[in-house]
Amino acid sequence: MNNFKLYLTTKIMSLIPETRGFGIKRRLLKWCGAHVGHNVRICSSARIIGCGQLSIGDNTWVGHQVLLVCSASIRIGANVNIAPRVIIGNGTHRITPQSDSIAGPGESYPVIIGDGCWICTNANILCGSVIGEMSIVGAGAVYKAKSTVPHIVWGGIPAKVLKNV
Repeated sequence: MNNFKLYLTTKIMSLIPETRGFGIKRRLLKWCGAHVGHNVRICSSARIIGCGQLSIGDNTWVGHQVLLVCSASIRIGANVNIAPRVIIGNGTHRITPQSDSIAGPGESYPVIIGDGCWICTNANILCGSVIGEMSIVGAGAVYKAKSTVPHIVWGGIPAKVLKNV
């Protein structure tokens, strides 16, 4: 995505009422280089930063104050519900104990959220994560896993399988 266009888009989106103007928001994100499906609804307080690739499938909801830190690719499937204050990021640092800073060189890994998932309030989806379709990441969970198994409820810190649905 184009960083400057994304900056302008964020400023414009903040002027649009929170749950209105979804078509305008979709067009603005496409102008930035994101792939945005039909009927995607993004709340105006959601923030998208970074110059990685962003793809959001049809009929997806991105809730209030969601933060997408897109330093690599973030792929969100169709029919996904992302609740308020979720953080999805794909950047981290290599641990370097022998240098001046333990947070060494930056690294980025893709994040993939399968179709039909529900990411609950205040969940954190960390770099390299894969969430299988029709799965739930519970409120406040910290998810860093690569699970393509569908219909799983994840919860806790770190997120663990709570049950199958």
